[in-house]
Amino acid sequence: MDFIKTTEQDSNYNNLEQMSTSELLRNINNEDKTVPLAIEKAIPQIEKLVNVTVEKLKQGGRLFYMGAGTSGRLGIVDASECPPTFGVSHELVIGLIAGGDSAIRKAVEFAEDSKELGWEDLLDYNISEKDIVIGIAASGTTPYVIHALKKCNENNISTGCITCNENSPLQLTAKFPVTVVVGPEFVTGSSRMKAGTAQKLVLNMISTSTMIQLGKVKGNKMVDMQLSNNKLVDRGEKMLVSELNIDKETAKELLKKYGNVRTVIKEFNND
Repeated sequence: MDFIKTTEQDSNYNNLEQMSTSELLRNINNEDKTVPLAIEKAIPQIEKLVNVTVEKLKQGGRLFYMGAGTSGRLGIVDASECPPTFGVSHELVIGLIAGGDSAIRKAVEFAEDSKELGWEDLLDYNISEKDIVIGIAASGTTPYVIHALKKCNENNISTGCITCNENSPLQLTAKFPVTVVVGPEFVTGSSRMKAGTAQKLVLNMISTSTMIQLGKVKGNKMVDMQLSNNKLVDRGEKMLVSELNIDKETAKELLKKYGNVRTVIKEFNND
């Protein structure tokens, strides 16, 4: 099959430095508008990946995201937001980036080119058949990710991916690939733009739909969220006022007593 790296193709725009601020912003926005439509075409692929992810997590497995550069950082962002949003363990969804945590802020030279490092990083977490690993790479050619997924396949560990090039090596390696073809970037080759946006949106879809199916949402409320700041405490109190038809002061006292929205609802309904 032909592999065309559309993420590296020449931009549809030229002479960017001669554009006004308004022209730059409107043209970038016009390009961004195409991203949700590209994702829509990939929903059947996303559905398959979510279903296997839910299955693995229900059986006691973990979800790993792994990538390099922007892709790795996006995976870490999504993983780090699961515990406060859904009240799950920090060990349930884990984000790995080529070069380790220091690469979150500063690029680690050639880390993404390693064919061994990705699998070694997974072994540090005692990866097993119960888990699922999702590789993230806009280009679909990152050795750190591809070779880690190959080793996972060899060891009967479920694999998925999020990439933006059709028939890329990563797509052909993952058992449950998600390919969102967003086309050339506004700045040629700057895949942190449309490709990065697409990856972020798909990650939102994967983690949110997975957590809902794991029972971490009631109605449309984050009843298991961690009450880690005043804004979230206030949100929790408002949930209880609405759900239990009680006043704000009672909600505040109950939330302070039990420390969790779901627990308050359960205890209140049992009385």
